[in-house]
Order: sequence, then C-alpha cells, then structure tokens
Amino acid sequence: METPVFEYVTLVVEEPKEVPVLSLDGSVVGNIRLPSIFGLPVRIDLIRRAFHSAHTARIQPKGRDPLAGKRRCGHYWGIGHGVARLPRLWNGRAVFAPNVRGGRRQFAPTPLRRIHEEINWKEMKLAILSALAASAKRSFVVSRGHLVPEGLEVPIVVVDEFERLSRVRQVREVLQKLGLWRDVERAQLRTRIRAGKGKMRGRRYVTPKSILFMLSDVHVPVTRAVANLPGVDYTTPRTLNILQLAPGGVPGRLLVATRQAIETLGELYVVRRP
Repeated sequence: METPVFEYVTLVVEEPKEVPVLSLDGSVVGNIRLPSIFGLPVRIDLIRRAFHSAHTARIQPKGRDPLAGKRRCGHYWGIGHGVARLPRLWNGRAVFAPNVRGGRRQFAPTPLRRIHEEINWKEMKLAILSALAASAKRSFVVSRGHLVPEGLEVPIVVVDEFERLSRVRQVREVLQKLGLWRDVERAQLRTRIRAGKGKMRGRRYVTPKSILFMLSDVHVPVTRAVANLPGVDYTTPRTLNILQLAPGGVPGRLLVATRQAIETLGELYVVRRP
C-alpha cells in the first residue's frame, strides 16, 4: 500500500519537536522526534467543520407516523351549529385539526430532513491531522482544561511495555508517577447529571474528556484497563477520529502515546514540505 503524501504548498509547516520517552516509573529512557504531521498548522475552522460533520452523522433521522392524528373519521358539519368550523365526530368532538386534542401535529419532523452535514474526505483527513498537531502544543492542551505538570512535554510518549498492563491499578500507578492522574480525577469529580430529558434516554451523566491513549493495536491488554477510567479513550494510528482528538470541536486533547504508535504514525502519514 502506497504511503499517503500530503502536500501543503501555501502553508508553513514547522519542524516537529523532539520529546522524551518515559518509562513506567516516570524516568526518561530516550528521545524521539515526532512525525512531520505534528508540525502542521492548527486549522480551528476546519476542525470545527469536521467535528460538526462527524457529530451529525451519528444522529438518527426521526419522523412521525404519516397517519398520526388522522385516523378519526370526522366531517365538517357546516354553519349554523354555533361551533367552530372543524371536522367533528357525531358527539361534537373536534378531530383531525392540529389545534384540537388528538389531532395531527403541525409541521411534524420528517425523515427526509437533511441532518448530516457532509464534508470532503480530504478535508476530514486534514482536520484530523491538524487536531493531532494541536495535541503537541501545550497552549491548546491547557486551554482545554487538562491538568499537565510543569516541564512535561506534550504529547507524552511512553515505552511499549505500557501496552502489556491489564489492570486499572497498574495504569493508575503509572499515571501517578507521570503526574497525569490529577486529570483523570478532574473528569471524575466534574461528572454531573444531565439537564433535560436526556436523563430518561440513556444519557443521564455527562463526563468531561480526559486522556486519550494512542496504542499500536486495539487488542492489547491495556485497553481493558483504560476503558474503565472516567473520561479516558483510546485509539490507534489507523483509527484516528476527530470526535476523540477534538471533542466538541475544540482541539488540544491530552495525548499519551506509546513509542511504537508514534513510529507507526510517521510511517502512515508523510508531509512533503515545499
């Protein structure tokens, strides 16, 4: 399979920085240079457009029964009866009209309404890479509300042994040594009950987003552990999603990636500078 090459002639592509590789105890065991896609400019307008497209794609179209409120056999009595001119039953009850009890609904939702805002796949790809580049800028990560220790470079790159962890207790100990456990606690403490009818529709709680783990594969043991942490998601270089990289259309998700995932990311995406 040919490696996709993205050419940006009119854009200024920065030189990606070099970040340390951290062990499970928080010590530095080496350095790695980030792939060229982390030097792309952050296009906030394109990220919001891509998020809107991906978000609306998940909304299920809904519509009313075409015969709702129209199954009562009423007819117009005519004038001279001292009542409003509405279709009525034999006992005088008004039916069918939208302003009566049991009548049809006026301007009811239709399944033909266009809900999904489509976007070109090249725009979506550029938005995903732009959101990935924002995760390497501390200003974007902090402005999202993430708690990042001073002096810690973003994104955080850890050794590949992190993927072998299978218990939440082990992941918690690693995050505590890295200084990132406070961000998971922030998501847990700020979890609230949703306002509105969503409480009755399976969306009772709202949890803020916390760490996004980028792993080499979705079948590694650590996925079972991080899935139980509040506000934590995981992805791979081949399954990047704008909904995870920029929740709410706001870039700067706190990213923790393994060394193998960063290397795979550099092999999949290459930016050719002018």
